[in-house]
Amino acid sequence: MQRSYAIGDVHGHLNKLRAAHALIAADRTRTGDMQAPVVHLGDLVDRGPNCRGVLDFLIGGLAEGAPWVLLRGNHDRFMQYFLRPGAQPEPARPDLDWLSPNVGGRETLASYGVETGMHPDRAALHAAAVAAVPQSHVDLLEGLLPCYRRGDAFFCHAGVRPGVPLDEQVEDDLIWIRREFLDDPRDHGALIVHGHTPVQQVTHYGNRVNLDTGAGYGGPVSAVVIEGNAVFHLTEEGRVPLTPQG
Repeated sequence: MQRSYAIGDVHGHLNKLRAAHALIAADRTRTGDMQAPVVHLGDLVDRGPNCRGVLDFLIGGLAEGAPWVLLRGNHDRFMQYFLRPGAQPEPARPDLDWLSPNVGGRETLASYGVETGMHPDRAALHAAAVAAVPQSHVDLLEGLLPCYRRGDAFFCHAGVRPGVPLDEQVEDDLIWIRREFLDDPRDHGALIVHGHTPVQQVTHYGNRVNLDTGAGYGGPVSAVVIEGNAVFHLTEEGRVPLTPQG
């Protein structure tokens, strides 16, 4: 049976990410499956205390050959564009500044030793950020995938545009969409596995599964395993089957 793992939004919490990977490692031991991919649903950075450590951890795992898939979240694209020449705004939301308190870029830069209040203007801050962030981290951000399809599951950060074929989805929707997707009960052609919109617990809605359990706001980084059409939340006590709501 085809098996896939997935991990929800991380938001710079390395210890929580390690805990999610420990749950997957325990499940791998039970199944004997060491090759099933682990799909990270994005929002690796912002808000949390160790964004640099999260990216280092992921780079290290990939270098060792771990079967990990890394998707792009909207917060990852904020950072990606800020580090480009001219400190570019997030293309889908130019009204939002990565350095605004509600976005979390200041915490990300602080993990690299860049204190945002210590620079006279945005150009100086951008120069300090570019100097502090290793090229390997820039390369990771630039190489994140917008989505990933495996079997009957389609993985993305935020969701999909209803009515648009999965192979025609655009990145702005995949990393930003909310209500149009969340409120639509139709079959999208695959089980959509996503994060982006925090929920109290991992929830199966029938046509989608939401893994964002609010790591950026004090919640855990959650992990699931998908086997065929069955989805299980991974916990310290083992697998918990997720029953579709409704």
